[in-house]
Amino acid sequence: MDKITINLSNIEKEANDNSKLTKVKNFINAIINDSIEKKVINAKKVLLSKTGEGNDFLGWIDLPLDYDKEEFDRIKVAADKIRKDSQALVVIGIGGSYLGARAVDHFLRSPFNNDGVEIYYVGNNLSSDYMNDVIKALDGKDFSINVISKSGTTTEPAVAFRIFKKLLEEKYGTEGAKSRIYATTDKEKGALKTLADTQGYETFVVPSNIGGRFSVLSAVGLLPIAAMGIDIDMLMKGAQDMRSMCIDNEFSENDALLYAAIRYKYYTGGKTVEILASFEPYFHYVSEWWKQLYGESEGKQGKGLFPASVELTTDLHSLGQYIQEGKRCMIETILELEGVQNDIVMKEEADNSDELNYLAGKNVSFVNDCACKGTIKAHNDGDVPIIRIQVPQRNEYYLGQLFYFFEFACGISGYMLGVNPFNQPGVEAYKKNMFELLGKPGYERSEQ
Repeated sequence: MDKITINLSNIEKEANDNSKLTKVKNFINAIINDSIEKKVINAKKVLLSKTGEGNDFLGWIDLPLDYDKEEFDRIKVAADKIRKDSQALVVIGIGGSYLGARAVDHFLRSPFNNDGVEIYYVGNNLSSDYMNDVIKALDGKDFSINVISKSGTTTEPAVAFRIFKKLLEEKYGTEGAKSRIYATTDKEKGALKTLADTQGYETFVVPSNIGGRFSVLSAVGLLPIAAMGIDIDMLMKGAQDMRSMCIDNEFSENDALLYAAIRYKYYTGGKTVEILASFEPYFHYVSEWWKQLYGESEGKQGKGLFPASVELTTDLHSLGQYIQEGKRCMIETILELEGVQNDIVMKEEADNSDELNYLAGKNVSFVNDCACKGTIKAHNDGDVPIIRIQVPQRNEYYLGQLFYFFEFACGISGYMLGVNPFNQPGVEAYKKNMFELLGKPGYERSEQ
């Protein structure tokens, strides 16, 4: 297997007279008969012709091919400098400004033993205790900062940058701190761009034609990812190859289009929630990235599937009961990792007090696979439609494919719903209320 693959063999509860292959063919025929295929193809035409709403934010479509090669090389140089002069990198950003990098970090690096640069993520919350804990963790360590903000005035990262810039300046002096601050921001304007130019920080570009949640393969994600020691060339190569499959393949051979079609079929059939599940904890922040991607893109005008996530088998002991027998409002998409890097063999014990000797000689991955298959059957029997997305290995290439797969399907899905998939007007509501409460100039609090 050399690509991310969608598996529909468990899309619906098995019928006694239906083989899995027949069932898949019947399901795809139902999509065609329901005119969903036509809607998908039309949405694809709108997306690629750039004639739909939000068409000024479609730079991500060609990004794997048309990225700035000079900046890409500068990212590698800056990342190499960070690895040489810093034990830690503080990544300051919120939403799409950090979730992509964190997804890569958690998916590809061990959370326990990393010889490379430690990454601390701040600016994604306003917790004093959290920021103080990061400050304590940095004590005695050489560190640098990558602040990521298009404007430089988004509250959460702006607060964090002020605090950690001060910490950096106290440690290295004002001049010494300048060479350890990397600003990823607007190419031409904004508070952070102005500060960076004035102070002499090295800058990288937040593309003006790519929204934050689609920006992981731009400098927004690539600088911290490269600083981790991750191969960003292979990450981009995976995205390039998936782009070709998404654009060139016909509907029945196009997994991204099939994913969008299935989601739409169940949404119009009354489903309201999509659960992204996995049996590997390394997918945790991939799921967090996915939730922002689909939540901000589809959740408008009272429309869209609510994106939720679970980690299995862990959450089978907490949310499993609801998934199995609760309100039948959900579909489940399972991310399956096909390759295991380091397996463990169960040993036999003389007393067998835990009654596990029947597993002696078997790999833990085999036990996990049986748990996955058993869960799929149980949830199918409980009338939960299941989409399986199979990822061949845990590496940069397939993660690049997965990022682009979800992005392309998301753009298609948004246009099928009849919303602009590339804006997020509802995000501004909490900001207005918060600024009123904080007394920010220009925000007068209304009398109650």
